[in-house]
Amino acid sequence: MKSFRRHSATVNAGSMADIAFLLLIFFLITTTISADKGIIRKLPSDCPNIDDCVKDTYERNILRIELNKNQDIFIEDKLVALKDVKQMVIDFVDNNGKSNCDYCLGSKKPELSDHPKEAIISLSHDAFTKYQLFISVQDEITKGYYELRSKYVKNTFNKDINSISEDELLKVRKAYPFIVSEVMVKRD
Repeated sequence: MKSFRRHSATVNAGSMADIAFLLLIFFLITTTISADKGIIRKLPSDCPNIDDCVKDTYERNILRIELNKNQDIFIEDKLVALKDVKQMVIDFVDNNGKSNCDYCLGSKKPELSDHPKEAIISLSHDAFTKYQLFISVQDEITKGYYELRSKYVKNTFNKDINSISEDELLKVRKAYPFIVSEVMVKRD
């Protein structure tokens, strides 16, 4: 009788490494890696002598903006809409257009800042405030400062804000410094 022996079938795996390598290269090239975008902010520099950097601030020069876990915006304990934040920041910082005017004494509103150089925006948020709301409020604050600076450039240099020199930009930043304090409030 004849005996049948079966030989096991073999697969030539010599080109498997090449195929895996080509697939790896394909996926590396075609995959889009999303980069998280952050907020561009310049951190304050170190202060060698703390007494030079700490100064008393009057309460009227601080505009308090609070964001809670219900996604509500409060400015000075009053509920406001997101669209109103920009104008409230402009009014507070510029004191209704009177704070840069040396001859307008007595015409300032007492609930607004003394001067743009003294104005501080305090932005506090709850741990459960949504990121989108926080960024939207920051954008409105930035838009307010941009509008104030644009008006200052137009009135002072009679130019568009995009066409000023570095020296003029430094003067604008000195006239309207962007002072924002950001705090996360933990509530129990």
